[in-house]
Amino acid sequence: MTEIDYALFADRLASARRQGTAARWELLREFQHEWGYRPSGRTRAADDEPDEEQLEGVDPSLPVPAALTQWWELPYNSFADRPGLYWTHADLPPTVRPDPTGYGASGGLPRDNPHTGPDEDLRMCVFMAEYQYCNEWGYPAAHSALPDPAVLVAAQDDEGGDGWQPQSHSLSEFVLHLAVNRLPASFGWTAGLYEVSPATDELLRTRLRPTGLLPWRELGSRSVYFGGPDVLVCRDTGLGDRELTAFGRTREALDRLAVTLGVSWEDGVGEPEES
Repeated sequence: MTEIDYALFADRLASARRQGTAARWELLREFQHEWGYRPSGRTRAADDEPDEEQLEGVDPSLPVPAALTQWWELPYNSFADRPGLYWTHADLPPTVRPDPTGYGASGGLPRDNPHTGPDEDLRMCVFMAEYQYCNEWGYPAAHSALPDPAVLVAAQDDEGGDGWQPQSHSLSEFVLHLAVNRLPASFGWTAGLYEVSPATDELLRTRLRPTGLLPWRELGSRSVYFGGPDVLVCRDTGLGDRELTAFGRTREALDRLAVTLGVSWEDGVGEPEES
């Protein structure tokens, strides 16, 4: 297996941002392949179509961003292929918040918000939600005509208040970020720490490099990803179960990381669930 240094992921991401949506799809394909995902060849089935109840929450006058349609049609869309890897629901077509059916958990944007203009539509279009709808991800309805709009998440902010927070710079970057958050946990070797000492935190931030992705916010967590040789490290300063979770493409990579950080893995090292 060829070693991949995820300290360089931020450079790959920056290049994909400059080049546009198609480059981000290619980075998604590369990342999935690097961690061992292989498309099964499954095609979208009839039962993947939205039901009448879901369509009640859709505003058909709003266009669907091109990136959302492109993602769903990618032949290497691991979410459409194996949704059980993700523990989220897709709302396709997107449903609006506030939800006219009363089902969606989130509201719209407040009048005074940094994401839309003062006279723009304050509704949100939700295209994905955590299984219990504790968190929802979407884009402002005012931006629905954009080909690849920025994504917000309904989650607590850093001061503990609820609302819509920035999640990804674009929709295509969001699905890449979602794959980063989900796939290594299934295809990689895993280890973690429930508490992180100041010394370990310093080593993490000086010996590894941030991936360039915005903090991942879900179920109270606020997770920043760092990369090194064959490893990704999730550093959670929110309310997650562990303050640090490490994912290795190999067992040896996690062993090297433990030496780099000066730690021993408290619960040992977990083997990949998928192959």
